Amino acid sequence: MIYTTSLLSRGSIFGSLISKVRQVVAKNADTANTNPINNHHFTPTPKPNRPLAAASLSNSSALHSKTLEEQIGLPPRPKKPLTPYFRFMREMRPKMLASNPSITTIEVVRQLSKNWVNADPKMKERLQSEYKRDQELYVEQRTKYEATLTDAQRAEIKQMKQDISDAKERKQLRKRVKELGRPKKPASAFLRFIAIERTNTPQTEQQTYREWHQKATAKWTRLSDEEKAVYLSESRKELDQYKKSISIWEEKMIRLGHIDVVRHGNLIDPPEPKHRKPQAAKEK
Repeated sequence: MIYTTSLLSRGSIFGSLISKVRQVVAKNADTANTNPINNHHFTPTPKPNRPLAAASLSNSSALHSKTLEEQIGLPPRPKKPLTPYFRFMREMRPKMLASNPSITTIEVVRQLSKNWVNADPKMKERLQSEYKRDQELYVEQRTKYEATLTDAQRAEIKQMKQDISDAKERKQLRKRVKELGRPKKPASAFLRFIAIERTNTPQTEQQTYREWHQKATAKWTRLSDEEKAVYLSESRKELDQYKKSISIWEEKMIRLGHIDVVRHGNLIDPPEPKHRKPQAAKEK
């Protein structure tokens, strides 16, 4: 049976920890004076470049992604201060890398997690004190920042957050659907023609894909009904087979409890047929 991993599983928590560590890596001693948390006069500052070790582990080549506020032309929102644990990790990571340059990020996290449990209580107390001080300053700066936003800007940021959340849910659903083996919808007649055209008349070095596609689309529109019928016939055959396959698959998903991957229209029970009165009763 195919199943999905819970969001609260050990693996996902560890993955989140790795992600947080990469954020900590971006902070170094030079940012202490430019961090809004350590500056009573809030001024947006560019995010420092990450060390090469962290950059090589990133899936994106971008060293700095804009916040929602920056995307609509506002200064970045004040950042929450690091918790004592991540402050400890920020301090100890360079020492561990210096003593063992070949160690991986995952191994660093594992080792520092163990070291944190047995860390000096005085160090923990110091880190907690620093966090509390920065947290109070953060709350003050966040309050001032929120006061500068208009209702329209708040609404726009809220909508952007909702759009990101919806996109994330759709991505997760697509992943689940693929893992659960949902049948693939067949290509349309036009897409079948395009696929064959890419083989018969490939894109030249002088052409962009857009130019080639426009030319192929124009050729499709010039085809006669008889020529298009060949592609339409194949598409209809596969579509009929797809409808049968998707129906069987969705029935299976309902039995297994995967209701969220089933099309909503198929979850609505058909209306019960109305009972007709006997003919004799009508005559009376």
